[in-house]
Amino acid sequence: MKIAFTTEDQIHINSHFGWAKKIDVYDVSTEGYKLLKTFTFDGDLKEDGNEDKLTPKLEAIKDCTIVYVSAIGGSAAARLINHKITPIKARSEEEEITEVLTKLVETLKGNPPPWLRKALQQKSLAFEELATEEVMI
Repeated sequence: MKIAFTTEDQIHINSHFGWAKKIDVYDVSTEGYKLLKTFTFDGDLKEDGNEDKLTPKLEAIKDCTIVYVSAIGGSAAARLINHKITPIKARSEEEEITEVLTKLVETLKGNPPPWLRKALQQKSLAFEELATEEVMI
């Protein structure tokens, strides 16, 4: 599964979703994790009420299951959920990306909690629907 992190330094989960200049995307499995891509965003990202700034971010992480953020606005969270992406707020801006990734790998090896199973199932169903639509076209 793909997991995204809003980050200023590519070490910590320390950026607000709407204001994030960088989003790192990792592939996570029971085998481990690896960085797939860093998306960079420019412009006036701190302007509140500017919903247009969210569109490129949603497009960039559309195939992610989860996005970890330091903070997120209500409309951005709703848009993520509508795209079957689960937003999760970091415990603090000091929480490290690798710490979360390591815990996720261990969780996937064992018995994932209900919220993670649900997020994985929703993403899987969304991809099955997309594949079915592509075949029908």
